[in-house]
Amino acid sequence: MHRINLNLLRSLKVLLEERHVSHAADKLNLTQSAVSRQLSQLRSLLADPLLIREGNTLIPTPKALQLQTKLDHWFVELDDLLVADTFDPRHWRGEFVFSSSDYVAQYLLPDVVELLAEQAPQVTLTYHLWQPDLVRQLATSSIQLASSMSLTQPEGVSSVQIGEDSSVCVMRDSHPLALKAHITVADMLDYAHVKVMGGGDKDSYVDEALAKTGQKRRIALNVPFFHAASQSLCQSDCLLVIPEHIARNLKHHFPLTYKPLPVATPRHKYWLIWHAKYDNDPSHIWIRTLVLQAMSKTTYSIGYDLKS
Repeated sequence: MHRINLNLLRSLKVLLEERHVSHAADKLNLTQSAVSRQLSQLRSLLADPLLIREGNTLIPTPKALQLQTKLDHWFVELDDLLVADTFDPRHWRGEFVFSSSDYVAQYLLPDVVELLAEQAPQVTLTYHLWQPDLVRQLATSSIQLASSMSLTQPEGVSSVQIGEDSSVCVMRDSHPLALKAHITVADMLDYAHVKVMGGGDKDSYVDEALAKTGQKRRIALNVPFFHAASQSLCQSDCLLVIPEHIARNLKHHFPLTYKPLPVATPRHKYWLIWHAKYDNDPSHIWIRTLVLQAMSKTTYSIGYDLKS
């Protein structure tokens, strides 16, 4: 049986239904001689005559009748397997794991949760804090979708670019530098800095630019979250270097302002990334489209174009 291919099995099914070689040939869109050859192959492989000629018709053997019942059931299951189900998010049950920085979690995730509650109410959304080294683990990780920063398109995974922007220097509204239209390198180095550690690299470009001139910032505080960094800025003269779209949004929630950097740095590029095994998965296509739409409606996308 292991040597019988799908075409032979389908021909046997039709022969058992029609019990006539020429009728079966017409239904299979084959020549009568081709169907006769297939019947000979089947008889040899199954060690049974299968169909015995009786006048103008073929009479099935007991083994053929036994096979016919199995083939009918098997081909129904095969057809069901090959026909793609229409995806309906309302009936989607399970868990979806999304990973991002804490900024995305705080200011974007609530919008995604609201949309899921409306459109896919039986899905559980699980959030993980993103770190850049996780990209190499997407094949085996539980993470199904992540937002990440990278100068170039991430390699080895599927992705779509969300947009891009530049870094800025953030400070409290009443900071001594707040009234200046532009700050200098000396200005920036006169004050200690806060560094956000969670969610991946956000300010190393400015450190690289300063290092080329033999200069270095003093980091007074390392914190994992943007909310903690923002509160620290409001209560001190510290500075914070972060992407402009984040600074613009934080300004709506804290008494903060920001200035262009006095050094040239590469533009940040933002990506949604996932493992290629999810490329054609209907539920994944639906939810990553939903996440893109949510990003396009929030301050996450201010300052650059959303790309789909």
